[in-house]
Amino acid sequence: MKHDELPLVDETYQAKDGKPLCGLRVIDLMPDAMAGIARHFAELGADVVRIEPAAGGPDRRAGRIVAGVSVDFVAANLGKRSATPDQIARLARDADIVVTPRGGVDHGALRAENPALVILTVSDFGDTGQFANWIGSDAVFHALSGELSRSGAPNRQPLLPPGELAIAVAVVQAVYVALLAYWNRLRTGYGDCLDFSILDGATQALDPGYGIGGSAAGGVLASKLPRGRPDVSFMYPIYPCTDGFIRLCVLAPRQWQNMFEWMGRPEAFASPEFNKMQVRFASPTLMSAMAAHFAGRSLSQALAEAAEYGVPAAAVLSLSDALKSEQIVARRSFLPVRLADGVSALFPDGVMEIDRRRMGIAGPPPALPQSDIAWRDRPQMVQAPALGDRLFSGLKVLDFGVIVVGAETGRLLADQGADVIKVESSSFPDGSRQSRSTGPISPTFATGHRNRRSIGINLRDPRGKDVIYQLIRETDVVLSNFKGGTLQSLGLDYATLRAINPAIIVVDSSAFGPTGPWAQRMGYGPLVRASAGLTMQWRYPGEPESFADAMTVYPDHVAARIGAIGVISLLIRRLKTGGGGEVSVSQAEVMLGQMAPMVATEALEHAGHRVSSKPGRSAVYAAAGDDEWCVVSIRDAADEARVAAVTGGQDLAVWIGERSPRECMEVLQAACVPAAAMLRVSELPAFDYYTQRGFFRQSRHPHISEVLTMEADPVRAERLPSPPDLPAPLFAEHTSAVLRERLNLPESEIETLLASGAIEEVKPPTPVQA
Repeated sequence: MKHDELPLVDETYQAKDGKPLCGLRVIDLMPDAMAGIARHFAELGADVVRIEPAAGGPDRRAGRIVAGVSVDFVAANLGKRSATPDQIARLARDADIVVTPRGGVDHGALRAENPALVILTVSDFGDTGQFANWIGSDAVFHALSGELSRSGAPNRQPLLPPGELAIAVAVVQAVYVALLAYWNRLRTGYGDCLDFSILDGATQALDPGYGIGGSAAGGVLASKLPRGRPDVSFMYPIYPCTDGFIRLCVLAPRQWQNMFEWMGRPEAFASPEFNKMQVRFASPTLMSAMAAHFAGRSLSQALAEAAEYGVPAAAVLSLSDALKSEQIVARRSFLPVRLADGVSALFPDGVMEIDRRRMGIAGPPPALPQSDIAWRDRPQMVQAPALGDRLFSGLKVLDFGVIVVGAETGRLLADQGADVIKVESSSFPDGSRQSRSTGPISPTFATGHRNRRSIGINLRDPRGKDVIYQLIRETDVVLSNFKGGTLQSLGLDYATLRAINPAIIVVDSSAFGPTGPWAQRMGYGPLVRASAGLTMQWRYPGEPESFADAMTVYPDHVAARIGAIGVISLLIRRLKTGGGGEVSVSQAEVMLGQMAPMVATEALEHAGHRVSSKPGRSAVYAAAGDDEWCVVSIRDAADEARVAAVTGGQDLAVWIGERSPRECMEVLQAACVPAAAMLRVSELPAFDYYTQRGFFRQSRHPHISEVLTMEADPVRAERLPSPPDLPAPLFAEHTSAVLRERLNLPESEIETLLASGAIEEVKPPTPVQA
């Protein structure tokens, strides 16, 4: 079915019932893009009431405009209703969550009337320290999160990523922490006040420099990267074909052997040493030989042959072509929304599926505020069990996930007290365990897999499979992120697991979703970015082959948070129904969903409608020093005047070039102009903002000599405990302990299983000295 044949979302559209957060009541005071926080709650079934003046908020008339309607407003507010400010106190008495900018509500008064209320206060830099009144922008958040320092070509100006990715991922982090506080309220009866910083959210959820890295990083932390933007194009190379570009992800030895076979087994690359990524990456001739291999092929021919030979590959599509791809159309990833008479545009129909139903658009954008609005009826809310001091104490999780999405989803649950067991096999090792170091565990694996345990099980052995099935009976949540069909081939699909344990919650995160013609495609993040139209946008202007997204691990971390949001939502539903459910996340749809205003604009312009561009601009300027840079965002004429006052009329680029980026940042921020120095990942822990927020903490791992820097709390809160500090596991370190504890297996049976190879266990080496 084509996009133009889909049902139109207009005033008659009705949200589907049975969504997991049905009955949740959310008051939304957020303007602009951060209004998307409450939109996520609406998509999951919550009743969301937006508060704005009787004539409508300014964001209704801001951003990209078509036929008098703001595309940005629609993208952030689908499915909400609207009420006037005088109703806040009345509505808050029976509300569950309030999402507000700093100063938007009287926290004390609202909580005095409703002690169970969760108040999420959103600001650019949080409520603490000297940065509380600084002004952010997407470019500023990229600069101060360390992301900008990794975007662009070596010896070139750093390149601002396309769209508003930093703000988009911060929206998802805000939803995640608000749901944590709400789950804690169900456990304890008490609400919370959350001090949420957009910069915190961007640093945590885009590509955290002190979190888990991709397999091609070889276990090296981003803080150890050389100064400047390293040349990493060889990791996920892009080659021109006769009519387009193709991207490859040749990482594992098997994948290289398939590529070697496809190239005709050239003698120059026949050495077994080329099975090692480091050897291939260092070869001075391999890249040019691969480029020659594609030079005479059409894109369709190259993709067909890649599939035939088993080489992970994807076309580098434009955004327009991505929207028209057979996968996106087949999955109905977007719905047309009526904006005005004769004007409709495509908007994402949610970023996850639950029980194979889209958690998508809950209705049209809100009409102008009602003067006397009432909450919808809701089912009785059920208290959650409080089994320990932490939010998810007592929650048992089996984690089959690999690389970044797998690591991050499990960590988010483990950090809140869940007992997360990583299921591993020496026959199919997790790529994130590979390391350029000689130690038993890499620093990036250690930071990304804290607070969980590891067991080794051969899932191809019937006895190993039986052990897994026994564990499933005692498990609450199963995590996975394989390509479509993998769980079924292992006998671990949701239908099978539900038959064993009807209360099981299963998360399946994949590149393109569980259905559709691309469901079984290999889905590394770089291939997803290419297929979703992001890679094509991530280029220097006017330089068609200057692709610059290879260093960024996206959308893995934010997709993991969406998976965790799905888990918490189903835990809430399970309190009422007793049954589990299935969460499916398409990483391509996550990415496209975070470009919603751009997608809508693309569709509108393709249909012949004129859309005014979003006002304002951001740019990167060279500052004094070696590879030192400062970003400045000019929002309007008032910012132009402020800049002129600061520079005395001097050209801004010249003014910045004579000063350090820190001085430029501080002077411009003092004048209320969004500006930021570009920080490298290695500079983040010592930067005053992060120290004042307590954003990082130091940790030791028994098998790593260096002290590790890790993310601390997911948000500043009154009642959420800090994550524990248990070391990441070595491979199959806890097999016997878990089977004794979870299944009460006797030692004799464990020894028999070990001897047969059905399970594995590795005795840890002697810890290093502190």
